Amino acid sequence: MPPELYRPTDRRPLASRQRPFWQKTASVLASAHVSPNGISLAGMACAIGAGIGLALTGRVPQPWPRILFLAAALGAQLRLIANLLDGMVAIASGRASRVGELFNEIPDRVSDAAFFIGAGYAAGGQAVAGFVAACLAIMTAYVRAVGKAAGVSNLYQGPMAKQHRMFVMTLVCVYLALSPASWQPAWKGCGLIAAALWVIAAGALITCARRTHRIACVLRSSKERP
Repeated sequence: MPPELYRPTDRRPLASRQRPFWQKTASVLASAHVSPNGISLAGMACAIGAGIGLALTGRVPQPWPRILFLAAALGAQLRLIANLLDGMVAIASGRASRVGELFNEIPDRVSDAAFFIGAGYAAGGQAVAGFVAACLAIMTAYVRAVGKAAGVSNLYQGPMAKQHRMFVMTLVCVYLALSPASWQPAWKGCGLIAAALWVIAAGALITCARRTHRIACVLRSSKERP
């Protein structure tokens, strides 16, 4: 009897998985024997590249900062696309595995750290804000993982889950790349990137609190059941 295929559970609920374009893309990649773990690593590489590009925006002459902001926005979106496709390709090709769960999680934590720390050193950024945002972004995933280890289904609610964080940064990067310099406010050397990082940090802190509260409620409810 052939071994039963591993099927990951508690996947992030994404409506885009049902869209024909992404289903077709996943099918093509699976047919081409593209490694799902390789897709995860490629997404991490995009986030690292975006973080490096952001860090360089304050160190190069125009027009390079605008080009790098656009590249960072693209890198953020490519990271999300890789996060979408790695699981779809794994399931479509029958290569989903428990090891794949590691590749689904660990590169994401590296991605968050590289991207937000890099943003902290960007033009208009603030190093402290970058480190705080990175730590709290990683913390949202840590709380979710602890909850799952305790027997609670994965919690993906925001307000600053991964896709929300990347949306905010993508929006700001595109704005900085395309808007006139006179439309880019700054306060004591800190600009929109610093403001976005603090918004993300605050939202991630709320996300951690919401997830922790939900996990505690579920665990208490389970304990009280006869």
